[in-house]
Amino acid sequence: WICPSFEMMMMMNKGMRWLLVSLFVGSCAAFVLSPHLPTTRFSSFSSSARRPTVRVQSSSSEEGHSEASVIASNLDGEPWLAEVTSRPRRNRKSAGVRAMIRETTLSPANLMQPIFIHDETSIDSIASMPGQSRHSISSLVEQVKEGLSVGVKSFVLFPKVHESLKSNYGEEAFNADGLVQRAIKAIKAECPDAVVVTDVALDPYSSEGHDGVVLDGKIANDVTVKQLCLQALSHARAGADVVAPSDMMDGRVAAIRKTLDVHGFTDVSIIAYTAKYASAFYGPFRDALDSHPGFGDKKTYQQDPANALESLRECALDLAEGADMLMVKPGMPYLDIILRLKQHSNGVPIAAYHVSGEYAMLKAAALQGWIDEKKVVLETLLCFRRAGTDVILTYYATQAAKWLKEHSDD
Repeated sequence: WICPSFEMMMMMNKGMRWLLVSLFVGSCAAFVLSPHLPTTRFSSFSSSARRPTVRVQSSSSEEGHSEASVIASNLDGEPWLAEVTSRPRRNRKSAGVRAMIRETTLSPANLMQPIFIHDETSIDSIASMPGQSRHSISSLVEQVKEGLSVGVKSFVLFPKVHESLKSNYGEEAFNADGLVQRAIKAIKAECPDAVVVTDVALDPYSSEGHDGVVLDGKIANDVTVKQLCLQALSHARAGADVVAPSDMMDGRVAAIRKTLDVHGFTDVSIIAYTAKYASAFYGPFRDALDSHPGFGDKKTYQQDPANALESLRECALDLAEGADMLMVKPGMPYLDIILRLKQHSNGVPIAAYHVSGEYAMLKAAALQGWIDEKKVVLETLLCFRRAGTDVILTYYATQAAKWLKEHSDD
């Protein structure tokens, strides 16, 4: 554009022609001379206030290339990032500051202790769950007392049932004199303030090893729900504070809620296993109860681990049916599901189950000396809380409560 045609220049007046020629000559000169001009370097201005200076320092990388980094010096001549005004590390500078602004806390009251029971006088260790045992009713009560002494408030019971008592319809589940019913009464007799939670599902009582009644090779949903209602009612009559249907049958929360209400148990809470996945993490639990599926798997009623959105559908249904809490199972691999439910639960508390496989992995690593068990467990439980969990079912509950007490004493 600086070089118009001769005809265009002749059409311009004399002043305009001189201006264009001057611009053209100046541009050419700048183009030719620019590589030979000295590099401009800015130095700091000195003043009575002695302002910090900015110096360009060169350093060499591993490849031998020169790299320039701009570092300022403060009034004491120390390195200073002059442009950095927001420094997150200021909020981490001491234990007191970190505690003052901590977003997430963990207390023993957030923990629920699962306890395995059997109708024997012995206490039998569980090989795949080091540190866990099947307890008699009397030792169960001692376990509850120990937990209460360190601040654990809630306990959930899981029975190992004699093979002779198992059937396809699981009638032993609602035997008024059954193992769970007697265990509830024993706890309430000696520890009335303990929150007793019961598992509502047929698998411990099923001759087929499934969570429901098997008809024609399939789990019959509605027939199973009828049995679950009888089981939940039996637990409420024995004194349970909370029933927790873990079966994943459709419509069971509404049916159990109505059953409890019409029999006068409006104060008995329901923790719905809202997002229970068909997971490989349950193996040690099934060892503890001898409740492995007799055939196939549980994928027709438990959720696909690949799916997240259907947990929101289950959440909406359980809320509409009257669930008092929503549970996610397993725990650590499903923190994203915990967060999703927390965001869609309309203020209803979220529970999560730190399941047997998760426990067994931590125990195994700790026994090998590969991890610091205390630190890893407390971090794990804190992560549950950070994701949105209000209540954590964990086999570490009582032990973690002791560790928390030690930490608070420090």
